Formats: sequence, structure tokens, C-alpha cells
Amino acid sequence: MQYKSIEEIFAAFDQLKVLIIGDVMVDAYIWGAVERISPEAPVPVVRATKRDFRLGGAANVALNVQSLGAEPVLCAVVGDDDNGKRFIERLQEKNISSEGIVLSSERPTTVKTRIMTAHQHVVRVDEETDKLLSKQEEENVWKQIKKVLPTADVVIFEDYDKGVISKNLIKKTVDLARNSNIPVVVDPKKRNFLSYKGVTLFKPNLKELKEGLKVDFEKNNQTEIERSVEMLTTKLSSQGSLITLSERGVYIQYGGQKHLIPAHVREISDVSGAGDTVISIAAIAVALNLSPFLIAALSNLGGGLVCEHIGVVPIEKQALLEEAKKHNWL
Repeated sequence: MQYKSIEEIFAAFDQLKVLIIGDVMVDAYIWGAVERISPEAPVPVVRATKRDFRLGGAANVALNVQSLGAEPVLCAVVGDDDNGKRFIERLQEKNISSEGIVLSSERPTTVKTRIMTAHQHVVRVDEETDKLLSKQEEENVWKQIKKVLPTADVVIFEDYDKGVISKNLIKKTVDLARNSNIPVVVDPKKRNFLSYKGVTLFKPNLKELKEGLKVDFEKNNQTEIERSVEMLTTKLSSQGSLITLSERGVYIQYGGQKHLIPAHVREISDVSGAGDTVISIAAIAVALNLSPFLIAALSNLGGGLVCEHIGVVPIEKQALLEEAKKHNWL
């Protein structure tokens, strides 16, 4: 479909259903003030004034998808523990279905606790495991995927290397999606990097691209970036890739086109969660069959906008629309 305006594109977001498969977590925050150094060790004592528990990992992708107007469906695993209950409560508070969430008695819910003071990140404490799911747990996740996937408009793999996504699960899901003519978009990590064969769009950052292909070059070497993306596309037999380049913006090679989109000048407060925003916008844009340029430009714009906020926050659709309208992209 040819869209006549940015507003028309954003209105079309509301018609989409997005299946998100991956590693979910609780992003916990302890906010406080530092008033002294501990007598026990040369470390600051933070007097806690506020605690906050947010949906993180693949669940933050679900929040971004929802914020953009589409319907997110999560297929993931949490521990059968207090943090798992807290996670499901947060989903319900946000009106996101917990139907696709599998409870595990064999693994804890992943929790990342950030201690913050005066807009400064003091320390982070992680509670997690990265072991692969048991055969039964993987089968339970696959049952949920099989149920939801045929009704979805696009599939997102949000891989944080915590063990929910396996090579077997990737292959079965991609095969089912291809047979159903549904695009698959991937935010990869190390473990499964070259296992995403036949996907639609692959979105690593530059560091992940270099580590995944075992190549090295200066970050400003555009020729090497393009050569590496071509190598990656061949290895994966994918339709293309979107590479996030931090302060340089994004590079897309997809649908026979190549575009380098510079980053927008912003007051950066926190880059946490920017990748989740980029993959959410990219997936929705792919589902709408937008041009490679628009996929990259909208994703780049959204990733920059969320960096203006402290902590992991989803993109605001209206703010993104207002920014997008300033550009003559159509």
C-alpha cells in the first residue's frame, strides 16, 4: 500500500499485531541520595527514597509496540517466584496479555537492579541465569508461538542471551513464519548470532556485528561496515540488515537499497532501552512494507528520542509523529 502522509502511516500502526519472542526481565530501580561514604569500605551510602519495578528486555519491546499503537503478544519465560509474579502483575497493569508467558520452577526471573542518585547510575546488580530452557519448557514456549504466530503481522526475536531462544526454536519459528508469509525481525546477541537463517531484517549494533562475524575495523570505516553487512546477509540468507551505529546513526541494507541515516543532535540522558525502541519501530515499519529508507529513518528517530529520558522508557507515539512530520520523508 502507498501511504500519502506520515499521519496515515502512524494510523496504520494501530491495525497491527506483533509477536515478540525472547528474554524478558524486571528492570528495578532504587532511587536515593548519597550523604556519606561507608565506614566499612570506600563506597557511597545511598539512602533509598523510592523503588520502581519496570518491564524490561523483550517486555520493554512489548511496551514500545503498545505505545506505538500496535498489539503486542509476548512469548517468554519467567521464574515461578516473587519477581515472576511481580512481572506478570506489571503486564496486567499495562493491559498486555500474559497468556504467552511460561512459568519455570527451574530458573529465576531475570532482574536488573539499578541504584540511581541525582540522575547518576551508581551500580547495577543482576539476578539471572543464561542456561538454555529444558526440553519441556521449550516445548511449552513453542506451543504458545504456534498458537499466536499465524495471527501476527510480524515476529520479533528479542535475544538477550538468557537462554529462552535456542537454535531449534529459531528454525521452527522462522519456518512457520515463512510458510505463513509473515516477516521476522531480529535483535540478536552473541550465542545465536548466525543461527537466524532466512529472516527478514537483522538488527545488530556495530559491536555485535564485528563480534558476530569476527572482524575488526574502525567504527567510522563505512566501506568495511557495508562489506560486513553484505557478508552477514549472505551467511544468514536474510533479506537485509539494519545496523545501529550509536552517535553516527543507522545503516540499512535491505530491499536492494542502502542508506546511511545520521543521528539527530540530542541531549542524551540515558541510552538504556534505545535498541528496544529501534527494533519495535523497525518491525512495525517492515510489517507495513514501508521503504528501506523510512524503516531506517523512523527507527533512528525513535531511538534518539528515548535517549532523552532517564531509565528505560518506551517511545511516545505522538512525540515520534511530531518529530517525523518535520521531515519531508514522503
